[in-house]
Amino acid sequence: MKKMCYLFFAFLFLISCASKNTDVGSKKEIAIATQRVGEQYYNSGHYTIALKNLLDAYKTIPDDPWLNNSLGLVYLAKNRPDLAETHFKKALDLKPDYTQAKNNLGATYLKQKKWALAIRCFKEISGNLLYATPETPLANLGWAYFHQKMFKKSKLYFNKSLEIRPDFLIAVHGLASIYIETGYYPRAINFLHRELEKNPGAAILHSDLAKVYEAVKEFKKAKNSWKVVQKLVPETSPLAREATKKLSELN
Repeated sequence: MKKMCYLFFAFLFLISCASKNTDVGSKKEIAIATQRVGEQYYNSGHYTIALKNLLDAYKTIPDDPWLNNSLGLVYLAKNRPDLAETHFKKALDLKPDYTQAKNNLGATYLKQKKWALAIRCFKEISGNLLYATPETPLANLGWAYFHQKMFKKSKLYFNKSLEIRPDFLIAVHGLASIYIETGYYPRAINFLHRELEKNPGAAILHSDLAKVYEAVKEFKKAKNSWKVVQKLVPETSPLAREATKKLSELN
């Protein structure tokens, strides 16, 4: 009889453990699904609801590197680079070879004007032969040097990025910005016209062209370029607001 009682209680204990394990597994599955929903909201530009879903998932799986990376991206989009930095660093602590998180951390340092830290991140990634999109850290290096007014180095890295992907808009905009910042206006105009022939829907390049025309006092052409920008981007975007402000000033 004692043996039977022991077996009965042991059986109940096993059922209880199995139930708890199933419950933990279900919670994790729900958290992963919630994370995916949050990432979809982020990709569609709905950052607040994306953050809500990702934070809900974070309660259950705080040590997931991909979730921490996604949280970092949302915080960066919501202009909280301090919180973004925390989550990108945590993603890298959990997965040191997570190169995308390292690139995102570098972009966060750019946002915070921590140029030396940004350069360190991007150089580590650009030396990784397995990184799928090497043009990105190279262009980001270009921007880090650009903001330090080290234009020779900046141009070097923008060109390296374009050697890998000739249509990479971030690097094209970077080169145009160098020409504008250093006063090479005829070169900027020729360069931008060539690039816009290949990519006429690139609003950022039309804004670059507008700035060059303003610099050389061709205000009618500048206004036309800003009007193109207005047509290409949503009314609430920063670029649209800049175009509206410039057109008001030029009238």
